[in-house]
Amino acid sequence: MRRIWVGSILAAGLIAACGAPAPTPDKRAAAPARTTAATSSLVTYPKFGDSDPHPWKGRAPGSYPIHGIDVARYQGDIDWRRARNAGVSFAYVKATEGGDFLDPMFRDHWRGARRAGVRRGAYHYYYFCRPAEEQARWFIRNVPRVADALPHVLDMEWNPHSPTCRLRPDGAKVRAEAERFLSILQAHYGRRPVLYTTVDFFRETDIGRLKNTEFWLRSVAGHPRQVYPGAFWTFWQYTGTGIVPGVNGPVDLNVFRASPEIWLRWADGG
Repeated sequence: MRRIWVGSILAAGLIAACGAPAPTPDKRAAAPARTTAATSSLVTYPKFGDSDPHPWKGRAPGSYPIHGIDVARYQGDIDWRRARNAGVSFAYVKATEGGDFLDPMFRDHWRGARRAGVRRGAYHYYYFCRPAEEQARWFIRNVPRVADALPHVLDMEWNPHSPTCRLRPDGAKVRAEAERFLSILQAHYGRRPVLYTTVDFFRETDIGRLKNTEFWLRSVAGHPRQVYPGAFWTFWQYTGTGIVPGVNGPVDLNVFRASPEIWLRWADGG
């Protein structure tokens, strides 16, 4: 793995060099540069293990510099500092399901990631048996509004094994419910959430038609450009059997779509 050091001022210069307009001097430009762990150092191109690796053809996940994990109660206690030092640049933490379930490890994971300097967001697992507004309000009730959080995530996928909700609405209804949920969270947190989904759900609901939406796509046996032709993605979940120092047992591994400089800009809302 390679460690790079990127301060706030350097990051701004690199972003400007990539074509973004240089910042106009103002009070914000005169403020001291931030030196949090999340922006002062990144471990890029980490070499995580995988208990069931896929023989990648074409561009492999390891060619992307920024990697992260998504976690829930199944991971138990996590040594977040060890995970960060191994190359975990971000974490998405399961918060809620439906309109009445809070993941029992959410608060521990949320606080632990923050203390270790891992950029984190929360995600909600959608149930089609409850109204979108009810689920959005449940998420808001349990996930604090903090300035350093990543855009939160709406996880939409079929759940044929659920003991309580196996509804499969048509694409138009799915897209309408997703839009309602995303809009409520955007109004509350100030950033539009990312939408996570799977191959079959993406194909059967045409969820990719949502406007102004970033996608986190699961594809464990092929690059997204092959599995989701024409789709633009921000995160790619490339395995569910990853091995990461500090995490007990298998964990989902993900990459961000672009360079460390773009990651810093995106994470901070740019």
